[in-house]
Amino acid sequence: MQRRLSDYLIVTLKGMAMGAADVVPGVSGGTIAFISGIYEELIRSIHQVNLSALKKWKKEGFRSMWSAVNGNFLLALALGIAISILSLARFISWLLKNHPIVVWAFFFGLVIASILFIGKQISRWSAKVIAAVVLGIVVSYYITIAEPVSSPDSYLYLFFSGFIAIIAMILPGVSGAFILLLMGSYEIVINTINQLREGLFTANTQLLGQAFLKLGVFGIGAILGLKLFSGVLNWMFSNHKNTTLALLTGFMIGSLNKIWPWKETITWRTNSHNEQVPVLQNSISPFQFEGDNQLLLACLIGVAGFLTIYFLEKIAVKAYNKPEIRGQKSEVGDQK
Repeated sequence: MQRRLSDYLIVTLKGMAMGAADVVPGVSGGTIAFISGIYEELIRSIHQVNLSALKKWKKEGFRSMWSAVNGNFLLALALGIAISILSLARFISWLLKNHPIVVWAFFFGLVIASILFIGKQISRWSAKVIAAVVLGIVVSYYITIAEPVSSPDSYLYLFFSGFIAIIAMILPGVSGAFILLLMGSYEIVINTINQLREGLFTANTQLLGQAFLKLGVFGIGAILGLKLFSGVLNWMFSNHKNTTLALLTGFMIGSLNKIWPWKETITWRTNSHNEQVPVLQNSISPFQFEGDNQLLLACLIGVAGFLTIYFLEKIAVKAYNKPEIRGQKSEVGDQK
């Protein structure tokens, strides 16, 4: 697929949105990928990174291999995710701390629109498709109400956490950050990222070494999990697309419990700054919320989130209907 520099800048911005979502427990980077229209291309591209690609590099050169794995796309997306995690993550955390209802209302509107958008892509409904929706709802909802565990301090567990969390991060509606929280690894990963940022800014080689070791172990687990699961998803999209879309739609429906703006906190945890932050919360009516429920503002922001997806979909449809874009889509389809 031929892209211009401006196209790759847009991919990087989408990666930044994914990165910002992935560090927030309850929000899914996979949902952002689906919303922004790059989900299937991402899964296909990851699936192409295999031993065959290495053989192509050896026989035909690096450029041929890079093109085969859609390397420019993956690099632009990874760059955006990295920029976001190292910079925007702190801003998103600040927004969630100081304006939680408004932020969650925007996310809620985004996901509602995404559910409708993805559900429309299911071309034929059957008992199997309906069962997939129900299964997705049940699994995703259970994840939102599960209780986190304390963090085991071992590199093996960090590797396993990376393996599991990355699978969640590429599933729309399932928050990889919340999976890390459930496994007790969220705090250590966030602290390690902050340690890496501090080491880079202060040129502290000791901090950098410790951060790179921990992130390296986590990253190896994530790469392995991503590679294995992307193959499963790629096969599902190729052979059972309606069922796969139904399952992902169910995941997003189930996740609405986690991103409902009005919450009652049941349990708390102490973060790395010795601050009390919520862990388990129940969704409640805005009229039962203690304090200012910001109902009108939340509704307006939620509608804004919904309309964001609505207009993005309209833009994507217009872009798809351009002759040159349709030709690119055909090329990608032929490569499946």
